[in-house]
Amino acid sequence: MKAKMFRALLPLAIVFTMVSCSSDSSEGSSTDNKVVTVYNYNQTELQLITLINNHRASIGLKTLEVVNHISYKSEEHNLYMIENKVVNHDYFQQRADNLKQVLGAERVGENIAYNYLTAESAFNAWMNSPEHRANMEGDYTHFGISVTTDPDTGKKYYTNLFMKKKGS
Repeated sequence: MKAKMFRALLPLAIVFTMVSCSSDSSEGSSTDNKVVTVYNYNQTELQLITLINNHRASIGLKTLEVVNHISYKSEEHNLYMIENKVVNHDYFQQRADNLKQVLGAERVGENIAYNYLTAESAFNAWMNSPEHRANMEGDYTHFGISVTTDPDTGKKYYTNLFMKKKGS
């Protein structure tokens, strides 16, 4: 009797489970396909923008144009790292794909940092790292940056995304 009831209810349970699950389209940011035009820069972010562009100019490279959407995507990654208590490049490909789709990026690079007290100290750490320095001196046209403080620890998370726009 129990086996017959189980077999009769199993299809209903499967159908209910399939219908009640949310679709993949509801996951992710509401800005996945829209350009974010507003971003409020804090003092550390503004200092880093200046430091990076001044360095590029000092070695004969074009300065990079700041794009609010790129800074927003950088902030999303900082919030992810804070929430998950990690420092990494997780989901970099998704950020790069977003910049390619939404802004027409041809190439994307990323620098991250953690627990530097000042813009100068984060900048100097990136300058002393061949990979990070290569991004700051790379063949890019635009960039964005976010410096976000973990409210629980007071430690700062830095994400700096670089992009080269197609045709530039």
